[in-house]
Amino acid sequence: MTDPLVVVGGDAAGMSAASKCKRDSPETDVLVFEKGEWVSYGACGLPYYVKGEIRELDDLVSVTAEEFREERDVDLRTNHEVVAIDTEARTVTVDSPDGTFDQPYEDLLVSTGARAVEPPFEGMDLDGVFTLHSMESARDVRAYLHEDAEWLAAETGSGYGETVHEYAAMESPDAVAVVGGGYIGIEMAEAFAAHDHEVHVFEMLPTLLQPFGEAAADVVAEHLRDQGVHVHLNTAVESFEGDACVRSIRTDSGSFDVDMALVGVGVAPNAELAEAAGIDLGETGAISVDDYGRTSAAHVYAAGDCAEARNLVTGEPDHVPLALTANRAGRAIGQTLAGDPTPTGGIVGTAVVKAFDLEVARTGVIDEERAREAGFDPVSVTITDETRAHYYPGGTEIQITMVGDRESGTLLGASMVGEEGVSKRIDTVATALHADMTVSEVEYLDLAYAPPFSPVWDPVLTAAKVLAGKLEG
Repeated sequence: MTDPLVVVGGDAAGMSAASKCKRDSPETDVLVFEKGEWVSYGACGLPYYVKGEIRELDDLVSVTAEEFREERDVDLRTNHEVVAIDTEARTVTVDSPDGTFDQPYEDLLVSTGARAVEPPFEGMDLDGVFTLHSMESARDVRAYLHEDAEWLAAETGSGYGETVHEYAAMESPDAVAVVGGGYIGIEMAEAFAAHDHEVHVFEMLPTLLQPFGEAAADVVAEHLRDQGVHVHLNTAVESFEGDACVRSIRTDSGSFDVDMALVGVGVAPNAELAEAAGIDLGETGAISVDDYGRTSAAHVYAAGDCAEARNLVTGEPDHVPLALTANRAGRAIGQTLAGDPTPTGGIVGTAVVKAFDLEVARTGVIDEERAREAGFDPVSVTITDETRAHYYPGGTEIQITMVGDRESGTLLGASMVGEEGVSKRIDTVATALHADMTVSEVEYLDLAYAPPFSPVWDPVLTAAKVLAGKLEG
């Protein structure tokens, strides 16, 4: 009898791999170790849970631990942390509630995810200063707001963590600082504003949402200000101040009175376990893998937020920790381990974020400096167009920035911002990037048209037409 497939980490990549391998190869023993309580949950929904649009944390769970065990025949062990990997002996060392033990494996998948970056600010340990990258942290944030008595009564009686009780007993905040103007920062600004708190967003760079490009970021900053959010750009945070609880935030532009803070300055791959085992990391700091998710160690794979993926635009390894990338790679590795070798697939960095009434999206390479570093000669245009036929009521404006390569005419990327139709249209550009299309080819795509949904010339086609002309000029 062979040793099992062992999976380290019970979220998107890990559980996708476990489920797929078990489905395609029922005779394979699949053993998953998860250091926490939760598995297979939607971390992207945490800001909306804090906002109150998602009522219960359990609503974010896609498949419960019991369903994995009873319906999918996966040996899932929560509260079991893998603390070491021995690639020569093909074992992992596991800390469990019953003690420490070594578990042999036939194949190993490392899917340890990522963690919120905690900057070395003084005062990070004050009550009221949070990061958001786990179910428990989201519950703590919502408990600190504690304006929903019915929810609070149910949650504090649910048996989850003492911190919920502690935060619920504290004074509700009036002013909230959000440190970082990326995905989490923008979504959490909206969440806090929904609770009628005064919200300050601090970003050390000149723009919010830096990967989305300056044109889109300017629209978002103006919209946040229209919603009453105080946006502080080019502002570096230095520390949090207070006695037991945070009372102010000090920046290089002065101090501001706040009684709660959410630090969302990015995530870092949890690659230390792999690195300690001698497994190669890439230049991004994530685990280096080939097109099938294989690491530098035999019989060891990696996927999800802890691993790199190949960027189809630059051709280079990249680290873009997003849910679809993790689920897709995990599923492919599970299929490979079941006997059907399957590439994990390349990425183009497609993302969309909600900023109050705006949809903001990006895909490919938008930053011209990055494009030049990848060997391109980038040319970009920014256009503003209508989302519907001009005579059809209810339309709004959409702004699109599109980038192409002067020499080859190849499409490199795009970003978009508007109140409707953005998430649909960014997928058109992402598909074109996967197909390695030129800007001129995109210009002549046969896209759907009806007055309630688009002008005759969809804004994506218009942007491609303008960019093609500039490339040819």
